Amino acid sequence: MSGQEKEFEKKSTEGKELEQEEKKQTESRSERFPNVPSSSEQSTAEEHKPETRLSIANQESSSNSTDQQQTSINPKKETTPPSGELKQENKEVLPKGPQAAITGKGKPSATPRPRPAAKPVKEEKPLPPSPEQPTLDRYVQLIREQVHEEAVEQGFVNRVNNHLPTLIIQSKWWLAVAELFKKHPDLAFDYVQNYSGVDYETHMEVVIHLYSFTHEKRVCFRIKTDREEARVPSVVHLWHAANWNEREIYDLLGIHFENHPDLKRILLPDHWVGHPLRKDYVPLDKEV
Repeated sequence: MSGQEKEFEKKSTEGKELEQEEKKQTESRSERFPNVPSSSEQSTAEEHKPETRLSIANQESSSNSTDQQQTSINPKKETTPPSGELKQENKEVLPKGPQAAITGKGKPSATPRPRPAAKPVKEEKPLPPSPEQPTLDRYVQLIREQVHEEAVEQGFVNRVNNHLPTLIIQSKWWLAVAELFKKHPDLAFDYVQNYSGVDYETHMEVVIHLYSFTHEKRVCFRIKTDREEARVPSVVHLWHAANWNEREIYDLLGIHFENHPDLKRILLPDHWVGHPLRKDYVPLDKEV
């Protein structure tokens, strides 16, 4: 035998062995799963599907034709209306006119809640008089009698600050008022609690809080001055503690204190340009 014939015999024997193995596998699957059709059965079923569909369609067409013939023979026979028409007949006749809107699952929409009535505006009751009002009135009277009628521009009680009597004084009358409150025996304000300055853009103010250890009283003075030429009399000769406070106000706001013994910068160097706490201050070096 030639080599080609031997190879042909080998391939034929291998093909037979593969067919036998496939048969054995299909038999084992059918034993395990009897309801599942084999691949060959599925292919044959698929081949017959179009025929069954066509037969079903032919049956439906024949049934429709017979129905039409029956209706033509018996025209007086009552036909049952479709389900939609029965539902419409059973519906109740709704009255005409405005009706509540139905939303969701047949539930009427929620009626809008009535707006709550506007709360009556409570009349602000006048505040009771401050316990320090008599003290303020006495201060104003003393200043007008012993200094000048126009020395006090405004006087009020600062209720937020523990009913502190506050007086706004013009700068030209400040020195006389300060001497009065330091030297008068009924006043005797001998301690400086606070001393600062404020820039209101329209004008400048110096604010000083004084305390009397003798009478245990407090008072606040606000001295107004022009913004372009801010000048206020110095009170260092009356209260020595005001020395550094006046220097600080001059350094940061540029308010000059007349007759100060040593008015110069205290926080910034002497070559510093401008006063940092003024509203119009522009730094010479923006990186600083």
